[in-house]
Amino acid sequence: MLAEERRQIILEILQKDGRVIAKELSDLFHISVDSVRRDLAIMENQGLLQKTYGGAIAIKPLQKVRTLPSSEGKRYGEPEPHQDAISKLAASYIQEHDTVFIGGAGIQYGMLRHLPKDFSFTLVTNSMKIAEIVRKQENITSYLIGGKLRAESAGSIIDTLAVEMMSKFSLDIGFITGGGITATGISTATPEGAAFARKVAEVSRKNICLAPHEKIGQQMFISSIPIINIDTIITDEAASEKVIHEIEKTKTEIIFADALPSKE
Repeated sequence: MLAEERRQIILEILQKDGRVIAKELSDLFHISVDSVRRDLAIMENQGLLQKTYGGAIAIKPLQKVRTLPSSEGKRYGEPEPHQDAISKLAASYIQEHDTVFIGGAGIQYGMLRHLPKDFSFTLVTNSMKIAEIVRKQENITSYLIGGKLRAESAGSIIDTLAVEMMSKFSLDIGFITGGGITATGISTATPEGAAFARKVAEVSRKNICLAPHEKIGQQMFISSIPIINIDTIITDEAASEKVIHEIEKTKTEIIFADALPSKE
């Protein structure tokens, strides 16, 4: 099969599924994964797709950056499989007697279904939604960060009072996320949110960023946490290969949740 014929088939698969996996294309065409990656690189240069760490995705029109969080129903609804895989892997880092921070973003909320139940640990949150759930779990000692309530924040508290209260804690792990994650760090939509995230990172011994592929390569209004302050990024194989390589140069650990075998 000629290279042009392969690339036409790749385009047809992208139009149908929105995504291709390098290993699956290698098996389909009976060529090496390196040859597939060369095809994808050429097609990316032609503006036909976007390479990811595990293959490629169809190019979509850029969406407008939202300055307000999504509605509570959408934020706390059923997660996409790749998001749930990230949340599950993140929760597995919690050890007995740890003190951890989990915020109110959807992918952080997704960690709740995977939290350890067989040992005790302490959880600090600025989300009333999360606090309401974890306070009922006997093995978790929970603390809710206080401050001004905002109608549009889905119950997350991020004002100056919250930052001050957060500074009183010492954490083993801060589970962090943001609207955008690049090789320079995490960014978010508001200065208040950025200031609160920075404080969490400052008081955490280890910072783990939950970074679904749709956030990788995005840049929001204001920077919150420099990449040098992030120890581990958990993402999925649909993340932009270019951005992943840029982040790898910073020596930040990158783990792909959907590349791991299920433990169940």
